[in-house]
Amino acid sequence: MSALLEVDGLEVDYGTARALDGADLRVAAGEAVGVVGESGSGKSTLGAAIGRLLPRQAVVAAGTVRVAGEPVLDLPPAALRRLRRQRLGFVFQDPIASLDPTMRVGAQLRLVLRAHGRDGRSGRDGSEKPDGRAGLQAQVAFHLGRVKLDDPRVAAAYPHQLSGGMAQRVAIALAMAASPELLVADEPTASLDSQVREEVLNVVFALARQAGTSIVWLSHDLPAVARRCDRVAVMYAGRVVESGPAADVLGDPVHPYTAALARSAPAVAVPGVRLEPVPGRPPVLTGPSPGCAFAPRCPFAEDRCATERPEPVRVGAKDVLCHRAAELEVIA
Repeated sequence: MSALLEVDGLEVDYGTARALDGADLRVAAGEAVGVVGESGSGKSTLGAAIGRLLPRQAVVAAGTVRVAGEPVLDLPPAALRRLRRQRLGFVFQDPIASLDPTMRVGAQLRLVLRAHGRDGRSGRDGSEKPDGRAGLQAQVAFHLGRVKLDDPRVAAAYPHQLSGGMAQRVAIALAMAASPELLVADEPTASLDSQVREEVLNVVFALARQAGTSIVWLSHDLPAVARRCDRVAVMYAGRVVESGPAADVLGDPVHPYTAALARSAPAVAVPGVRLEPVPGRPPVLTGPSPGCAFAPRCPFAEDRCATERPEPVRVGAKDVLCHRAAELEVIA
């Protein structure tokens, strides 16, 4: 499969703090990729960079981001708006903050549908939609129905009148109404209880499969990522330290950090084995890491790990950012 998203050597700074330190990521058309790692690993910055949604204080020091071959970081404003409108969708952590508090839900959906010229008869996913003559109201009901919001009162409600789960479903409906080729979901269920979380994730992934939409899912939830994603990219200190098929990365990790994460996560760790927190704390980078950023926490570190930046090593179907990847594969 050809790559829909290509991120190469991306470096992003916030003043003196470095959030991304040479991040690489590939996502194929129709593929679901989970991006995991501790808080501060750079997941949200990577997600924002995909759509050039970084805050003003962020400085891209190096690297490229391409969506369907288009250089996102270099596009003029009109071309960037077109790319976002035609190819990209976003679902953020806080649904209330991502919705317009002054507009009813139905009005927000109508704006999206008009902006994308939806006539109500067909979509990129080939699904059946109401005839355009039925008007935008029928289309609003159709898109809310797809996220299991069948009560007509939802369209007439303001965001603050909805529960967290309902608001997140509305945010998903808004994102998917445009039939994006790539959906970036940044911890979309972090504030929801476990039952609602599963329902919302079921909706997101079902709609994506139906539409052939690729997903970049930024998450702390390793068990859910293992169940739902085709591939996983593990981030640490602004770099992807291990990536590959989800079952291989989380079920048989090679990088010491990935292994430590797996041991700390319920339903990913070996049954019957006591969960272990990752020892130490993530670093706060003020510039490029001179060596492996995980070295101070790594039980396998050697002298060169502190001074030589590791490059990806192919281990089976995975890419591992570790000087000792070949040796650790045997240990794993």
